Amino acid sequence: MKSRNNFFKLLDASLTTAAAAALYALIIRPWHLRWGASDEELCRHFPGDKLIPYPKLKATHAVTIHASPAEIWPWIAQIGQGRGGFYSYDWIETLLGLNIHSSERIIPQFQNIKSGDKIPLGPGGLDFPIWMVEKEKALVLYGDTRTSKPLDPLVLTRGDFFTASWGFYLEKQPNGSTRLIERWRAEWNNAAHNTLFYNVVLEPAGFIMERKMLLGIKERAEALIHLS
Repeated sequence: MKSRNNFFKLLDASLTTAAAAALYALIIRPWHLRWGASDEELCRHFPGDKLIPYPKLKATHAVTIHASPAEIWPWIAQIGQGRGGFYSYDWIETLLGLNIHSSERIIPQFQNIKSGDKIPLGPGGLDFPIWMVEKEKALVLYGDTRTSKPLDPLVLTRGDFFTASWGFYLEKQPNGSTRLIERWRAEWNNAAHNTLFYNVVLEPAGFIMERKMLLGIKERAEALIHLS
């Protein structure tokens, strides 16, 4: 009888796990990979897409901001650790030892960014190189651990590589608002530990932080307008 009960407990646990996995794969994952983005924005090619033509991970997120591109751009230009921060959950980044503090003001000395500059992600040389800047229109970061160290994930072992592009695009709308579109594309070598980390850990965690970042930029840009 005891072994029979254990069997049914194991069966229940297996079915619950399978149902949760199916829910995530069929509903939650498709939703968070395109949070806020329209069908047109999702399918459109943006500057930087060609850097990783066949990504293993790709996500497009977007938000409408009631401000002009010129009013939003300064917040994007100053992103980075030791700069304006990332306007996300600072307490989580603090727990990770990244020492990131999101600014509530525009910082003039961090506005003149250019291609080749590096955006710090954390202390100790953890950075993401700038691939392209078009003021008030687009910022694209790109790095490849085979030639640089854009993210230096803790799971990287000998023979592993990780390459990613991270783009921010501003598009003025007819009603005076602006669409802020953020796109993330990444690729890595096939390995079980990579698939586990990037798809199971990095992907959902990245969405949580990126969503908050877009909303953080929106909140700051709109608040500054109301104060002016």
